[in-house]
Amino acid sequence: MSKLYSGAEIVFKCLEDQDVEYIFGYPGGAVLPIYDELKNHESIKHILVRHEQGAGHAAEGYARSSGKPGVVLVTSGPGATNAVTALTDAYMDSIPLVCISGQVPTHLIGTDAFQECDTTGITRPCTKHNWLVKDVKDLSKIIHKAFEVATTGRPGPVLVDIPKDIQFQKTKYVGSIKRKKLNGKIHNKFNQSEIDQLVKLMINSSRPILYTGGGVINSGPKASELLRELVSLTGFPITSTLQGLGSYPGDDNQFLGMLGMHGTYEANNAMHDCDLMINIGARFDDRITGKIDEFSPKSKKVHIDIDPSSINKNVKVDLPIVGDVSEVMLLVIKTLKKKNPNFASSNKEKTSKWWEKISEWRSVNSLNFINSDKTIKPQHAIQRLYELTKEKDTYITTEVGQHQMWAAQHYKFNKPNRWMTSGGLGTMGYGLPAAVGVQIAHPDKLVVDIAGEASVLMTIQEMSTAVQYNLPIKIFILNNEYMGMVRQWQELLHEKNYSESYTAALPDFVKLAEAYGCVGIRAKTPDELDEKIKEMINVNKPVIFDCLVDKEENCFPMIPSGKPHNQMLLGPNDQKENKITGKGKTLV
Repeated sequence: MSKLYSGAEIVFKCLEDQDVEYIFGYPGGAVLPIYDELKNHESIKHILVRHEQGAGHAAEGYARSSGKPGVVLVTSGPGATNAVTALTDAYMDSIPLVCISGQVPTHLIGTDAFQECDTTGITRPCTKHNWLVKDVKDLSKIIHKAFEVATTGRPGPVLVDIPKDIQFQKTKYVGSIKRKKLNGKIHNKFNQSEIDQLVKLMINSSRPILYTGGGVINSGPKASELLRELVSLTGFPITSTLQGLGSYPGDDNQFLGMLGMHGTYEANNAMHDCDLMINIGARFDDRITGKIDEFSPKSKKVHIDIDPSSINKNVKVDLPIVGDVSEVMLLVIKTLKKKNPNFASSNKEKTSKWWEKISEWRSVNSLNFINSDKTIKPQHAIQRLYELTKEKDTYITTEVGQHQMWAAQHYKFNKPNRWMTSGGLGTMGYGLPAAVGVQIAHPDKLVVDIAGEASVLMTIQEMSTAVQYNLPIKIFILNNEYMGMVRQWQELLHEKNYSESYTAALPDFVKLAEAYGCVGIRAKTPDELDEKIKEMINVNKPVIFDCLVDKEENCFPMIPSGKPHNQMLLGPNDQKENKITGKGKTLV
């Protein structure tokens, strides 16, 4: 007779079958049978967070940096609702998460029982799929299916809601069916004819650009290698979305920098003036396109994406190619080599004027800023952090706001999976717990959360998690005593009505660090910055670094909401070169 397992035991049997090493969670009444079973499974380490949102973001950081799905375990009611922000964040940014939530016993569902909520109803809009387990016999099949859905095609979060009585009931265990990698072939709908069309467009183009996104990262390390080969083979300029940073070396001459609302002058103008735009794994979101009907008006548009629902969703394209970007790029490279083995050299003359124009845009030096020897400029702080950490294979997370954009602009990423940030949802409080997850995945690496003083306070309690598990994460706060991006919009677009954006009553972050049992460091002037950063790096404990920066510095370039992406606000230091009249007033 086959052995019978309880629902709680089956949860762990499934996790072991899926090679799960870490789960991020917080116990509560409806998941106590699962927590009771935890002691019997030494191969799985539980990381106790201090808030369920933190569990979700930590799992996101783990997943984004490791390529493995993140696993979250929360209780019913508020446990599940606290995780909703992280699930939505993962859904927007295509991060594979499996969230297991407890639920009240099946006979109490619908009675407004203690800590009951309609978890599957609440999370339906922010997960790829979710399940309420009604029969213990279905539990193993559902959990294995959850991992499959989370990690294949366009990755994303899923949720399995398990009533407490199901966790006690017993049944036979059904293991996972080992399938070949699903992320590729079954999602590939493209054919050689479409690749031939793309190659023909590439050969005929004189003003091409490659526009890459988070899909390249999600496709795995092979995708980044193929992207580099494609750029080398074609000689085309390349730009990236916020989530695509690191898939192509940030310090390479063919890289135009990040595009979009706070992207470089050259990247946004090249996107506007190109005659061929090849979108690889990006989704044409509003931060990139600006005003849709004036977006890259003269270009042929190609969109390569594994998610067919993303094609023609925001921008109508001329050539859609549905498939894993790795598989598509591999075939494009093979076809290009076969049809035109010397493409880069033969295409050089055709694109020479295009590169001259790009060089002209580059000369504007749109990321330049007026430095100071008295006050730390936030851009300078990021640049010094980069210079002092770039040789260490550093992993960067961020909160959301000005500091996030300055990090994207001034920290150069040369490898994929080193940049973890909240893009689609823009979640303040993401960076600190994400850093916890990254450090769990990479215990011997340097992990830095580039933070704002307003954002970091939203999940500051996760410092306790870092201390408990001896995770030497570094919280590098650019402290300007404002909700910086809100203040910037109020200055430029709301006639300097700084309504509720001043972050009054801030804690002393050095004392706060000490209260948590970690290390606090403060830098006030540029001349002490390097030594303090080195001190932060060398401390083998969690650190909160309070970097006091210019309170009124704005993040430029900036595309005002509703404007096309060739109409950027440039900083006051660009007045002379670009004949701007007045700070942030005239569009270039």
